[in-house]
Amino acid sequence: MIGVYSGNLRIRGNPVPKNSYFYFVMKSFSLLPYKAPYRIEAGCDEAGRGCLAGPVFAAAVILPEGFFHPDLNDSKQLSEKKRDQLRPFIEETAIWAVGIADQVEIDEINIMNASFLAMHRALSKLTIKPEFLLIDGPRFNPYPDILHSCEIRGDGRFMSIAAASVLAKTHRDEFMLKIHQEYPDYHWNHNKGYPTRDHRNAIRAAGDCPYHRKTFRLLDEQLSLF
Repeated sequence: MIGVYSGNLRIRGNPVPKNSYFYFVMKSFSLLPYKAPYRIEAGCDEAGRGCLAGPVFAAAVILPEGFFHPDLNDSKQLSEKKRDQLRPFIEETAIWAVGIADQVEIDEINIMNASFLAMHRALSKLTIKPEFLLIDGPRFNPYPDILHSCEIRGDGRFMSIAAASVLAKTHRDEFMLKIHQEYPDYHWNHNKGYPTRDHRNAIRAAGDCPYHRKTFRLLDEQLSLF
């Protein structure tokens, strides 16, 4: 018997070592392939909600029947190297699309609504219309004519959401590397726009730029204004 008990992977009751081949195979199988069978499901996830600069990216992914990769997981649990290896595998085998909402839209409608907008844009670009949506997180603005289910920590539970998380993250990282060439002072090749110390120090020294989200707390000193 093979199963998952209390978060630990076991075979016949014995823990599977994390550095073994069987661990990685079983870990991938511990992700569910779908919420319900016999319908076309698309998993959706975003990347970049907590960043100080740049767009929020979202991906929508419809996986083929029998899809499998032993490394597939929530993108936050994967190294950059693993994510970059998974991206072409997902893109070559799945139906997928990526959407974005830029920093101006984020400031206008807030980051949560911008994340939903990016998901909607990704869904609108799919070449096959899904029958059901699996959304990572607790909330979503419904997409017209398609039912959905919000899944807490869905990127660690469903294959399609995990795949979407990988695509959203890798596409956004690629974009941040591109705009790093325009504004190298902010070190976006390393921090990808997240609120790291070196990013905030760069903002303190050089000020912000057009890619920064003006409604976000760019510097810790802004706390004293409230």
